[in-house]
Amino acid sequence: MTAIKHALQRDIFTPNDERLLSIVNVCKAGKKKRNCFLCATVTTERPVQVNVVKVKKSDKGDFYKRQTAWALRDLAVVDAKDAVKENPEFDLHFDKVYKWVASSTAEKHTFISCIWKLNQRYLRKKIDFINVSSQLLEESVPSGENQSVAGGDEEAVDEYQELNAREEQDIEIMMEGCEYAISNAEAFAEKLSRELQVLDGANIQSIMASEKQVNILMKLLDEALKEVDQIELKLSSYEEMLQSVKEQMDQISESNHLIHLSNTNNVKLLSEIEFLVNHMDLAKGHIKALQEGDLTSSRGIEACTNAADALLQCMNVALRPGHDMLHAVKQQQQRFSDLREQFARRLASHLNSVFVQQGHDQSSTLAQHSVELTLPNHHPFHRDLLRYAKLMEWLKNTEYGKYEGLTKNYMDYLSRLYEREIKDFFEVAKIKMTGTTREGKKFATLPRKESAVKQETESLHGSSGKLTGSTSSLNKLSVQSSGNRRSQSSSLLDMGNMSASDLDVADRTKFDKIFEQVLSELEPLCLAEQDFISKFFKLQQHQSLSGTTTNEAEEMDGVTFSRSYPSGVLQTISSEKDMIRQMMTKIFRCIEPELNNLIALGDKIDSFNSLYMLVKMSHHVWTAQNVDPASFLSTTLGNVLVTVKRNFDKCISNQMKQMDEVKISKKSKVGILPFVAEFEEFAALAESIFKNAERRGDLDKAYIKLIRAVFVSVEKVANESQKTPRDVVMMENFHHIFATLSRLKISCLEAEKKEAKQKYTDHLQSYVIYSLGQPLEKLNHFFEGVEARVAQGIREEEVSYQLAFNKQELRKVIKEYPGKEVKKGLDNLYKKVDKHLCEEENLLQVVWHSMQDEFIRQYKHFEGLIARCYPGSGITMEFTIQDILDYCSSIAQSH
Repeated sequence: MTAIKHALQRDIFTPNDERLLSIVNVCKAGKKKRNCFLCATVTTERPVQVNVVKVKKSDKGDFYKRQTAWALRDLAVVDAKDAVKENPEFDLHFDKVYKWVASSTAEKHTFISCIWKLNQRYLRKKIDFINVSSQLLEESVPSGENQSVAGGDEEAVDEYQELNAREEQDIEIMMEGCEYAISNAEAFAEKLSRELQVLDGANIQSIMASEKQVNILMKLLDEALKEVDQIELKLSSYEEMLQSVKEQMDQISESNHLIHLSNTNNVKLLSEIEFLVNHMDLAKGHIKALQEGDLTSSRGIEACTNAADALLQCMNVALRPGHDMLHAVKQQQQRFSDLREQFARRLASHLNSVFVQQGHDQSSTLAQHSVELTLPNHHPFHRDLLRYAKLMEWLKNTEYGKYEGLTKNYMDYLSRLYEREIKDFFEVAKIKMTGTTREGKKFATLPRKESAVKQETESLHGSSGKLTGSTSSLNKLSVQSSGNRRSQSSSLLDMGNMSASDLDVADRTKFDKIFEQVLSELEPLCLAEQDFISKFFKLQQHQSLSGTTTNEAEEMDGVTFSRSYPSGVLQTISSEKDMIRQMMTKIFRCIEPELNNLIALGDKIDSFNSLYMLVKMSHHVWTAQNVDPASFLSTTLGNVLVTVKRNFDKCISNQMKQMDEVKISKKSKVGILPFVAEFEEFAALAESIFKNAERRGDLDKAYIKLIRAVFVSVEKVANESQKTPRDVVMMENFHHIFATLSRLKISCLEAEKKEAKQKYTDHLQSYVIYSLGQPLEKLNHFFEGVEARVAQGIREEEVSYQLAFNKQELRKVIKEYPGKEVKKGLDNLYKKVDKHLCEEENLLQVVWHSMQDEFIRQYKHFEGLIARCYPGSGITMEFTIQDILDYCSSIAQSH
């Protein structure tokens, strides 16, 4: 181990100006035993640095290399594992724990002992040694001897000390001066010993010669000690004097501390008193305003508002710990509570009287609105009440029970007021609506109550004896009273659905204006009231999610207020929006029933009014939802829109049902079917009403249902027709449908328009062929036989050699059809067609022209067969195409 130590000192540490103090052969615990060396080193330069270096033997040669170095100051713990038993394992705690196994326990103890000594000298015991035997470690020594002990320790540690360069140089000079220094080392050592003795003797003589100077030095030291004793006596007297001064200063310091503590306490007490006075003192003016302030004038309301805010600030002041235990604070808080309750009662009583007075004042203005279709304006009332908005907010935050009571009283008084106003308003609207019909005009001349009773009894229950038939409608009543009744078998209109020809367009326009005015009056009324409720009762209204449904609004109708709010304060914005909807629902609970009654009346007057109502109601619902989709107005109008949509669907269903029930006369020609004309009227009216409407999709669906029902019913009637040929019924009605769709340009019915045109064309061709038949019957039979022979394989030019189809037979057949006979047959055909077709559709010339073209086509076919089968025979028909054109033209002009 000594040889390895010298080699490491020479090869690794000397080049780095380090001295190797201890070494131990180790390997890592728990791994393959790859040996290395842990070395304890110190630097030769100051300041001295102590390191623990890991040295490893190279795998490719017999030399060592420095692998890792740790500063000893970074070593926190040395763990020897066991202080009693011999155990080669030990741990060093640097930045992490390094576990080692020494080659022998003795080497481990030597290394740990060296580390302990280095710690004692350079680190002043900063390293913890655990599980280390006390015999192994040297005990601490007094500080006065620390340096010498440390020096001795270093000498003990320094088992080997290498010569420095100067010492090596001196030895070389000495050895050069002696010739046998190398050859005879003993003689050289003996010489050096003799010289050392000579030097020692010289040193002794020098010491003995300096004895006199030593005695003088000792004498001087004795004198110095006497002086030191005198100085110590003086210092002791000074110390006694300073001790007296110190005691006096301590007394003065304690007195100053007590004065400072007293001043500090006085300042803190003054601060607490000022805090209480500044934050819990209510001005006399505010107290007077709360007790006696005028709640009718604007100046008095402002003074009460300021006083209430000041009172609320005083009551809500954040008291510091211990303030609530003060008797004066408790008295002031009780005084504030009494003032708050007194003012809250006075304010609630005054506002309740204002609500009652508003009901009386507004009732006096109802008479002037009873004959006009307008609703009273509540803006002045709202303007006057909004002066109390801040006081309502104060009441909401302080006395929620009284705030809630005011809310309920407001709803009770205003709901009765609005109910009277709205019912009178709708009564006027109903009178104006019924006045648009002939029968309803007499209602407008009656007193309001008598008119309403008569209208309900006659229109809903049919007590007048005139409402009979498939539907109970005022439409039929109007038709009967005007003497324009028709039989059920002749027209669809007699089944209770009035057409535009029976009801003036001006009347329908007037109904549309009345219904629009009703909605236009209701909408600002509801919005103004909702805005007032939000501002006056301090309820936040924001646009909510669009997921609020109608069912939820219906469930909220009539729901009472919840008292579960802590301290009477609404916790969330959604609860405040719910409260606004509940208040609006209770205040305007009569709007939805009255609107439904008005809609029912409009539907009774004319089922086509549902078109006007659907468009108007859809527009107002769309407008209300853009403002707030969850508002009362949006929800209510949405519910009413559902009713209007049902009436519209019912109108469409009734028309389809009436199509199924229609019957035609067996004695007269059919012509244009009533429901076809009715569809034209409906489509024209609907297109004018639904122009730029929001609910165009509803109309498009109705169009599809109606047109399909019309198609089916036309075919049904055509099949049942006995007087008029089926093709004529189909041709005329589908031509009328095609013309209607082409004129109105309804985009959703493009496919049906093409289908109507195709059906018209097909049945026109079928009727032409059926009616024209075979005008040259015998000639047609002759050529059918010719074509049969050709089909059997006989060549066309050889047909004339057949006995039954020779040229003589052909001439005989042709002679039977002179021009005069042909013209007579065409004239009879024209009369027959004229008898089948109706005048209003004006298709006679179209049909006649098609028959002319078909006759010419047959003529050309016969001539072609003659040319091919009888070439060069010179046989021709006794009339020409020009003759046919002249015959047809003269016949058409003569009729």
